[in-house]
Amino acid sequence: MALIDQFSEYSRWRATAARTVGQLRHWLSQNEIGDAQGDLRLQYVLDRLGEDKLTVAFVAEFSRGKSELINALFFSDYGNRVLPSSAGRTTMCPTELQWSEGDTPQIRLLPIDTRKEHATVGELKRFPDMWTQFPLDTSSSKALQAAMARVGETRQVSPAEAEALGFAIDPQGEGGLQPDDAGMVEIPCWRHAIIHFRHPLLEQGLVILDTPGLNAIGAEPELTLSLLPNAHAVLFILAADTGVTQSDLSVWREYVNAGQRRDGRLVVLNKIDSLWDGLRDDARIKEELDRQVQSVARNLSLGAEHIFPISAQKGLLARIQGDVDLLERSQLVRLERALTDQLLPAKQQIVRNATLAETEDLVTHADSLMATRLTGVREQLNELTELRGKNQSVIEYMMRKIRSEKAEFEDGLKKYYAVRSVFTSMTNNLLGHLGLDALRDETRRTREAMLDSSFSRGLREAMVDFFKHLRSNLRKSSDEVEEISGMLGAMYKRFSVEHGLKLAPPSAFSTSRYEREIDRLEQAFNHQLNTPLALLTTEKHTLTQKFFETIAVQARRTFELANRDVEHWLRAVMSPLETQVREYQLQLKRRLESVKRIHQATDTLEDRIIELQQQEDALIKLRTDLDAVAGDVRKALGAVPALTTEAKAA
Repeated sequence: MALIDQFSEYSRWRATAARTVGQLRHWLSQNEIGDAQGDLRLQYVLDRLGEDKLTVAFVAEFSRGKSELINALFFSDYGNRVLPSSAGRTTMCPTELQWSEGDTPQIRLLPIDTRKEHATVGELKRFPDMWTQFPLDTSSSKALQAAMARVGETRQVSPAEAEALGFAIDPQGEGGLQPDDAGMVEIPCWRHAIIHFRHPLLEQGLVILDTPGLNAIGAEPELTLSLLPNAHAVLFILAADTGVTQSDLSVWREYVNAGQRRDGRLVVLNKIDSLWDGLRDDARIKEELDRQVQSVARNLSLGAEHIFPISAQKGLLARIQGDVDLLERSQLVRLERALTDQLLPAKQQIVRNATLAETEDLVTHADSLMATRLTGVREQLNELTELRGKNQSVIEYMMRKIRSEKAEFEDGLKKYYAVRSVFTSMTNNLLGHLGLDALRDETRRTREAMLDSSFSRGLREAMVDFFKHLRSNLRKSSDEVEEISGMLGAMYKRFSVEHGLKLAPPSAFSTSRYEREIDRLEQAFNHQLNTPLALLTTEKHTLTQKFFETIAVQARRTFELANRDVEHWLRAVMSPLETQVREYQLQLKRRLESVKRIHQATDTLEDRIIELQQQEDALIKLRTDLDAVAGDVRKALGAVPALTTEAKAA
């Protein structure tokens, strides 16, 4: 299946899933089942389905054919190149191609001088006035090319200014930018580019991240810490005629494979058409390619199945000219198939599991609530049926019995309210450990310590304390979560045993994912701060501070995510107990009122029995309808059907 077709299918799958989740939400609201917290959870699921993005990053040193590969994979239908692709450096800054509902075609460029402000690109995205914007004429490929060529604009500056902006300088040109004969160096005009471009794949949630070469990557820590690690797939492009050069190996080790991650990492051996010189036959070309693939696999410590020899230029040409034979020879389709087979199914499974976890949990709670109501109705029916032909003394006995149950339940409620009070206090403690105010204070303290330090020892000590503080807060949060879970588990069990409430044990919550992210950030910083314990150069000190600012932003995002997730969990674990307690109170009240009415007027007994039988039938139908609505969600998600109400009852 073609890449665009598979993306379209994935987009349709998300739309169908969102429609069925919306139907479930409407059904629960229409039948007054559940509560406001459940409704908020379903809205969160719908938002996640609607905003789902899939990022594919392209990483390579200069002149490896990266932009040409993007053209061949995504933009051949324009009949020409869309991204500029020529000899030399065409991508001078990280470039995102994306489209969201409500966007207008334009290029947004962030001036390189914004690096002096110690603000990350992510933060500056919230301030449109910091960006230079140009409209994008999508009516022709030539107009697109001319506009997108702005991404590659450069300017000449002194080495001192380049260092102040975070660029490494090397007179030999190996470990940084090389000054020219006039003592000037060439730097990008722009720090980051965002291209809002209406295209079928981008409309369906694809985000393409085009990155610059090694020197530019190293000068922008956000690429290392956020954009590349969070990409769903990274295509690392090499040239078949050069193999793995030293700079290629540096990019691979330091940026593409820094976390030793294998999934979603594909290596493209581009420009295989350089072997098509007319002197080698197909067998010899294949032999040389196989040898090159094995060499790349050894150098990158990667399986040969992850390496794809292609010709992006010939693949693009074949697509434009409709040349089937040339397209097959370019081997571009094999790479596309790997993307569709590995990337989209993995992403779809993540979305499916997250959506299913939320909807199944809410369906279970809704069904438990209706089961409680059904039990209450049936108990009333049994009680009232037994009252047929009985005298007033029996009815009075029944009233005393219900009042006794009510008094017993109210005693239990006192314990519930006590637990509710403790729960509130522990919740405040938990959110305090994850609080952003304390994180801001610690970030400020670390920043000041780093500014005061001229030696890498001082920088390292400041960062060790910073990460120690973050881990301490996460450990305290984990302890609070464990204590809350134990307390609620005991309360769930108590009400289930003593009052027959249908309550499953509260769901678990772990802070391990946030701890792993903090570990990753610390490893990245340790890798950055690998100079000897001596005086730091101005350029190194500046880049280290920029690196810390990016780490601080990533840490804040991690804690913001932890806050959101833990609040979500707290609502999810408390809501079922609160709902069941309210329902049980209501059932007791209804039972007592029914018996009172019978006591006052015996002729209402049969009417009340008929009314309860109708309620029983209605509840049975509601549970059946809920199974059907939940089944539609499971079917849309491609999940295994759950047990029906009848099977659960059995």
